[in-house]
Amino acid sequence: MTTVRLPLFPLNSVLFPGLVLPLNVFEERYRAMLRTLLKTPDEEQRLFAVVAIRDGLEVAPSAPGLPDPTSQPEQGPAAGFGADPLKAFHAVGCVADAATIRERADGGFEVLATGTSRVRVHSVDASGAFLTAEVEELPEEPGEEAGTLAAGVLRAFRAYQKRLAGARERSLSTGAELPDDPSVVSYLVAAAAVLDTPTKQRLLESADTAARLREELKLLRAETAIIRNLPSLPATDLTRGTTSLN
Repeated sequence: MTTVRLPLFPLNSVLFPGLVLPLNVFEERYRAMLRTLLKTPDEEQRLFAVVAIRDGLEVAPSAPGLPDPTSQPEQGPAAGFGADPLKAFHAVGCVADAATIRERADGGFEVLATGTSRVRVHSVDASGAFLTAEVEELPEEPGEEAGTLAAGVLRAFRAYQKRLAGARERSLSTGAELPDDPSVVSYLVAAAAVLDTPTKQRLLESADTAARLREELKLLRAETAIIRNLPSLPATDLTRGTTSLN
């Protein structure tokens, strides 16, 4: 088993490989993490691990413009996560590469990162200014019939999008470029579908690409059927994305 130690960034959401993660960082523990990442030489990647916080466990409350309770030194970088931070997070996360880090005048940061690979978290260290974790990269195996399943998932996803947006079949663009790599399809659909965090986490942890695609096919068909029976569903509100705040 080969592991590496990376800065750890817990979120109330799931990051998938290949997906972009915008962050608005204002808590001191994460500011400290980004100040450290900025010391990385330009020719190297600025990597950190993103993990989803388990239900019922959240970062100490804070919001832009309000005092940040986690900035108090005695609370430490694990504030809000209990005595054993490892238990507060899901065990499988995703490495992120912070391609863009911009420091604001107020000391906060605007970050644009991209998910790179899945990792399993083995331990969490809260002894420094920010959390770090010992992580092991998880290989992405294709599984059986991944290509065929990917094609089916893309068809189901288009039907799902049509129902979600209230569009007519003829209004859909048939010339749009779609990914042909099954693993890329599986992660794209997992990120784009309107699903709760536990479901997205389960998709991230799938044994292989084919298993993830099989579950997505079931989920998309079920969600499309539900939406079909809820014509007044405010789809525009459901699909509006927001920047993660931490």
